Amino acid sequence: MATITVHRAGPQTTIQDWPGRIGYWKVGVPPSGPMDDLSFRLANEAVGNPADAAGLEATMMGPALRFTKPRVVAVTGAPVDVTISGRRVPQWVPIHVGAGDTLDVGAAADIGMRIYIAIGGGIDAEDYLGSRSTFTMGRFGGLDGRKLADGDQLAIAGDVARSPRRILTDEQPAFTHTWQLGVTIGPHNAPEFFTAEDIDDLLGTAYEVHFNSDRTGIRLIGPKPRWARDDGGEAGLHPSNIHDNAYSVGALDFTGDTPILLGPDGPSLGGFVCPVTVVAAERWKLGQLKPGDTVRFIPIRSERAASPSEIGLGRRACLVDVLSDGGDPDDGVLGATTTADGATAVTYRRSGDDNILVEYGDMRLDLALRARVHALSERIAAEQPKGLIDLTPGIRSLQVKADPDVWSQQRMLQWLTECESQLPPAEDLVVPSRIVELPLSWDDPATREAIERYMLGVRSDAPWCPWNIEFIRRMNGLDSVDDVHRIVFDANYMVLGLGDVYLGAPVAVPLDPRHRLVTTKYNPARTWTPENAVGIGGAYMCIYGMEGPGGYQFVGRTTQVWNHRHPLPAPGFDPEHPWLLRFFDQIRWYPVSANELLDMRADVAAGRGDSVRISDGSFSLAAHQEFLDQNAEDIAATRGAMEFARAEERERWSQQGEFARVAGNAAAELTEGKVA
Repeated sequence: MATITVHRAGPQTTIQDWPGRIGYWKVGVPPSGPMDDLSFRLANEAVGNPADAAGLEATMMGPALRFTKPRVVAVTGAPVDVTISGRRVPQWVPIHVGAGDTLDVGAAADIGMRIYIAIGGGIDAEDYLGSRSTFTMGRFGGLDGRKLADGDQLAIAGDVARSPRRILTDEQPAFTHTWQLGVTIGPHNAPEFFTAEDIDDLLGTAYEVHFNSDRTGIRLIGPKPRWARDDGGEAGLHPSNIHDNAYSVGALDFTGDTPILLGPDGPSLGGFVCPVTVVAAERWKLGQLKPGDTVRFIPIRSERAASPSEIGLGRRACLVDVLSDGGDPDDGVLGATTTADGATAVTYRRSGDDNILVEYGDMRLDLALRARVHALSERIAAEQPKGLIDLTPGIRSLQVKADPDVWSQQRMLQWLTECESQLPPAEDLVVPSRIVELPLSWDDPATREAIERYMLGVRSDAPWCPWNIEFIRRMNGLDSVDDVHRIVFDANYMVLGLGDVYLGAPVAVPLDPRHRLVTTKYNPARTWTPENAVGIGGAYMCIYGMEGPGGYQFVGRTTQVWNHRHPLPAPGFDPEHPWLLRFFDQIRWYPVSANELLDMRADVAAGRGDSVRISDGSFSLAAHQEFLDQNAEDIAATRGAMEFARAEERERWSQQGEFARVAGNAAAELTEGKVA
């Protein structure tokens, strides 16, 4: 077998394939794949590979690779120096590499950020959830789920599919320092969320690319919005806050006042507004944005966006303003209707040229709205219309993703409206609802360590420091931290979404409103959160599926909710997929010590143990509503006392200048918690 030795890996070289890992957005698995898919696909075209052959993506600097057998290679993307055993060779053309030769790809010098290397026959890598693309944060895909390292050995998958060919100059994408991105308006625009002046600023500003950018998102520097709302209502204290909904790759996500273009390794769910979305054919440019570059957003009509499947002129164009006659004049709202009973408003929002975000009702936490989302999702999934790619539910919304070449947005809209008219009343909803009992190490040492790291490296004077549980007590007007403990262990947390912080992480809410402890999120966010930490943000509980940043207030830690490539799934896990939880599961906690939890985590990793206890059940919305009606007076009194305590906390913050700090913190990602 032909092999390649990695002599020098470069700072961030990974194996990717196109179109990446499709179909798992609803459980928090990003597509990954090449960030500049156009340069990647042209590299495969140059060597004669099929479009989905795995190749290499290098950031800022390429690798040095030694070949044991002759191969054809091509280097595309950002301009770099390329040599074969010291002999300089061009980019964008098929190059013959002899046995024993070393291909050396240098650093991106002036323009562009990422370099792509295709090898005739493609790179052999394990297929994980339908793709060989590397997702380093999840530790899967590519080579052991990581970036390449010096000394690694790569295998060639097979032979070339067709004759190699040169990529002509007029076929190559144009790179620059002053980028223009074709965008569609929506899903969340003016006048509901932003002012008209905000949108004028957005479309009239050359935003600067911040150095703190990566495959999860491109942070931009630009004007602070004025906002059309004072706050997010029940969804949060900041006007950017909404109840969690699905994101599109390429969405411009305002996390507080900070705009971030979401990349192919970004989150699938979140609680922030997105005024515009880069169209699918233009998203290749995200991979080449370099710190210090500028970006201007050019509105285009969704039906006139270039096809993302092509690699010709429509994809290459950098100066999209010459092709644009302005964006859609509908402020991102494609249409509106009501449910069949006329009781609930339905809004259809544009999210790029390949997604429609269906929203139900007012912006409030209401399980009846989640029931509507479920009914629509089940209806669509049962029919599986041609061109459908993904269905991703949020708290009160469903994102429908489709191939725009197969299923246009107008056809999608007509079909979705027809589906809505055929759905049963929400109160008829009865769904499987397993009882999932999980261990909880209360105030676990790992979460204490995360708070200490935050105080040492990020912020020591935050109101939630040094102890999150005391902060939760104060925010909710409870007498002691024992009351926090009692409420958390008494609650039944219903899973409304998966993937809130990647990889099967549940966003769950207590069924009994008296158990809904409400908090704000860290500002700025933590830089480190231990895997499977348990936290509360707004009224929502989340279990972190993997290590990473975060903002929820800690209450403890539990066992794994994602099977990280362990050879045997532990009891409770379905052997067919790596996530533990399902929509509408009810999570109940039982207490364990920190040491007991460590033993349980080791057992789960080894595919044994009984730390997860699952029993079948069902959930009836009608029965739940009857429970709420029977306990309405006590629920109102309990919620009123909690809301009064939060008002007192907000007043303290105001007096101490905390809100001014929030408003001035342009770098905060998770600016405010959601209140529900």
